[in-house]
Amino acid sequence: MKRQDSIPHHSDYDEEEWDRVWANVGKSLNCIIAMVDKLIERDGGSEGGSGGSRDGETDPSVADAIIAPPKEDWYEQLYPLILTLKDCMGEVVNRAKQSLTFVLLQELAYSLPQCLMLTLRRDIVFSQALAGLVCGFIIKLHTSLHDPGFLQQLHTVGLIVQYEGLLSTYSDEIGMLEDMAVGISDLKKVAFKIIEAKSNDVLPVITGRRDHYVVEVKLPARMFESLPLQIKEGQLLHVYPVLFNIGINEQQTLAERFGDVSLQESINQENFELLKEYYTIFMEKMPPDYISHFQEQNDIKDLLENLHQNIQAKKRKNVEIMWLAATICRKLNGIRFTCCKSAKDRTSMSVTLEQCSILRDEHQLHKDFFIRALDCMRREGCRIENVLKNIKCRKYAFNMLQLMAFPKYYRPPEGTYGKADT
Repeated sequence: MKRQDSIPHHSDYDEEEWDRVWANVGKSLNCIIAMVDKLIERDGGSEGGSGGSRDGETDPSVADAIIAPPKEDWYEQLYPLILTLKDCMGEVVNRAKQSLTFVLLQELAYSLPQCLMLTLRRDIVFSQALAGLVCGFIIKLHTSLHDPGFLQQLHTVGLIVQYEGLLSTYSDEIGMLEDMAVGISDLKKVAFKIIEAKSNDVLPVITGRRDHYVVEVKLPARMFESLPLQIKEGQLLHVYPVLFNIGINEQQTLAERFGDVSLQESINQENFELLKEYYTIFMEKMPPDYISHFQEQNDIKDLLENLHQNIQAKKRKNVEIMWLAATICRKLNGIRFTCCKSAKDRTSMSVTLEQCSILRDEHQLHKDFFIRALDCMRREGCRIENVLKNIKCRKYAFNMLQLMAFPKYYRPPEGTYGKADT
């Protein structure tokens, strides 16, 4: 279907103008060529009339004429013609610029509605990401007010914020993942500022513009006084958001066998570099005494190397990437978010697995009771209550066929899943 342009064209006029411009260039070139031929013919004639010399000897005047530079009248004759050619070419360049500008403006007129829709979509995604970030920051701040190491890290380095995604790279969810990657990346534009609350209103306040936002977090006077001087003086606290995604459902199986997982691979690789960059800054800026104690307690360098190897391995449904990223984030005093399509089924499996892993690694839960504790959390914990609140039914929205494609530790216990509307 032929697209109708809203701006009328004058094709005949445009073609005539281009013909005139190029005709001028051609005439200028012809003038220069004719003048050069004329000068060569004149100089050649004068040399021929000078005659030869006896016994094959070369006349000194002829030799001087051969090696001598062009005569002054060459410059005088050609210079005005070259200036004319330069002016003609300048007119060609101007005409070309005007034509290209006109074409670009036409294309912009047609793409503008799409650009506006994309901007709106990006703003909507960013607003959701920002709301979660603010909640996570406030919770982390309130639970770490008595940790001087964390507070020093907060104003010296910044806060690492890790998002764990469980979206597949197939069908509708690949679009969700694309939106999520951009929305989380946009959180780099956000900084926090902690101020003393002057009233009972402690809701955070957001200021700034599209390219830079500042979230003012209010604390009661008693809590505010316990903060380091730099934070009390209003220093901006920056965040470093990273996203790691591993699809685990049956749709990811289709993507791995018949589709494309390059989006997931590129996201994980790019965000690994960001995580590594944060660790480098952390090691450079934190005080030496803190670093020495930190290195004794943590083996983050080895964890980062292990994470990098797993990302490079390109193994199917390599959930160890998420386990390693989560461990590194916790050891760096970061905050974590876990999400999938609805944040109630796959997310519940991941969150309960993380809780049991923390019990095993940090609170001596015996390995023989690991699966029992995991099933108990999924059957009786708050995650099943979240499902009930969401769909009025105590059932994770899985079926047996779907669960066959899930990694082992992401399968709920019998009786907790079935047909349900998400």
